[in-house]
Amino acid sequence: MSQSSTGNLIMSAMFLAIGIVLPFLTGQIPQIGMMLLPMHIPVLLCGLICGWKYGAVVGFSLPLLRSMMFGMPMLFPMAIAMAFELAVYGLVIGLLYARSRWQCVVALYRALICAMVAGRIVWGAAMVVMLGIQGGTFTFQAFVTASVVSAAPGIVLQLVLIPSVMLALNRVGLIHFNREKRDEVPVGYNS
Repeated sequence: MSQSSTGNLIMSAMFLAIGIVLPFLTGQIPQIGMMLLPMHIPVLLCGLICGWKYGAVVGFSLPLLRSMMFGMPMLFPMAIAMAFELAVYGLVIGLLYARSRWQCVVALYRALICAMVAGRIVWGAAMVVMLGIQGGTFTFQAFVTASVVSAAPGIVLQLVLIPSVMLALNRVGLIHFNREKRDEVPVGYNS
């Protein structure tokens, strides 16, 4: 393993640990957890800092581990649906941000919003499939209520906190925003 891979594994383990502990700040009250979405934050940061592969694995593992360790979220259907949702968060934000021509705050917001939308769509699809198998129903109204209305405080928190953390890490030199990737500069482009 290269030093970069080892570093990413260590950082991913740290994000996984933060994701396991962070929901205790909501007092293990499901309604507050569904509003503030504490497990989403470390997964999004992992995808940005460690890359899409690590973000996807941490995202998929985190709700399942928390469910098995503490019984929250309930394994079926919530933890399973969240596993797919958070895996998509880590994957999409990591891919989009890494492939951005400029790795800056604008690219960060673009990747963050796309990841949040894609993850919620996948969560809704997973809920439809699982509740359909169980014989229940999951309506569009239930989807909008759970993924947008109830989650509005968590969405705002993510839109403020994730870029703030990345800016702070950039300021102290732990990560670097790039104005433009050198290998994508067009021929004849003058700096």
